[in-house]
Amino acid sequence: MRREYYVGLAESGLGFPIGTELVLREHPDHEKILRDGNRLGCVIAEAAWRFNTPFAMPVMDLMLEKAMILRAMGGVAETNIPTWHFTACPTAEQVAAIRKGIAGPLPERLQANVDAVKYVAENTDLLPVGMSVGPFSLMTKLMADPITPVYLAGMGLSGADEPDVKTVETIMELAVETILRSFDAQARAGARAFFIAEPAANKVYISPKQMAGGSDVFERMALKYLRRIKEAMDRAGVDLIFHCCGDLTPEMLKGFAQLRPAILSLGSSRTLWEDARLIPKDIVLYGNLPSKKFFSDEMISLAEVRRMAMESVARMRETGHPYILGTECDVLSVPGCERTLMAKAMAVVHCSSKRRPARAIPVAPERELVGAVA
Repeated sequence: MRREYYVGLAESGLGFPIGTELVLREHPDHEKILRDGNRLGCVIAEAAWRFNTPFAMPVMDLMLEKAMILRAMGGVAETNIPTWHFTACPTAEQVAAIRKGIAGPLPERLQANVDAVKYVAENTDLLPVGMSVGPFSLMTKLMADPITPVYLAGMGLSGADEPDVKTVETIMELAVETILRSFDAQARAGARAFFIAEPAANKVYISPKQMAGGSDVFERMALKYLRRIKEAMDRAGVDLIFHCCGDLTPEMLKGFAQLRPAILSLGSSRTLWEDARLIPKDIVLYGNLPSKKFFSDEMISLAEVRRMAMESVARMRETGHPYILGTECDVLSVPGCERTLMAKAMAVVHCSSKRRPARAIPVAPERELVGAVA
């Protein structure tokens, strides 16, 4: 898509939450749907129309690529995958097994995501969006202590100097290869945009003091690997939607802008109307209502969500920077809080001025859609 497409949507007053999981969880068999590409695609479409957006946003599950790597390597029980970490550099045998495994058939959940993209592309007028965790964030999920070796890298040490840095470098290479495998499958299925969620590439894991002192740690540990993925996306003609809800410095923000995403999605730690001066005008800013608090009226009321939404729209209009009102991250379903969460998610839509015409979405196999027409 041309950049003018995204800028035009922003200028039209579009606003929507990242809330596909909320809609998915309304289905009693949501776990089964996650493994059925056609039904998952239909739920994604249902969420897009519920939230009045042309973006068919997948469910944000940032553990899928970690699971893919560990299953390919072998030797890790399924129940241990979420908490399993490397404590030393992967051996040559482990690296070879991982590379062979990720080159083969995709795991069930990832394949369902690919099939969902294909369903959206072939059966709706929505923009099919693929999704993956970012390489740095994937590395942090695979290592017991990622902070120390990243700091050592910031001191100028390489894998040739320090075994722990070698561990990071090796895992980062595997992370990029795994994400590229996932991206390629989703692009071939029809994804026109690709959402990379890189929440860990922030000042908790990467030292701002080292960066201020002239260290190239942010480039070496984060941007270098993201550029490789962006280059593959450019070759495929797929647009980047880049998301980082972590606590960032202005220098980190500028670095992400160098990736030239079509949309840059930021967390509530940033003040978007101040950040607008740091970001080129052809990069749409998205966000950044504090959706991690939406489940609790004590933390943030519906009235406060509306107030903050209207303030964001007004302040961003003053900057003249293209902006889409949205959430700082995906709005996760919390048992017992479903109505509260959905009301606040819908407030994002109601506080925007963009409205799509009502249109039916094809019905998924075995189930009629509920609330699928805007």
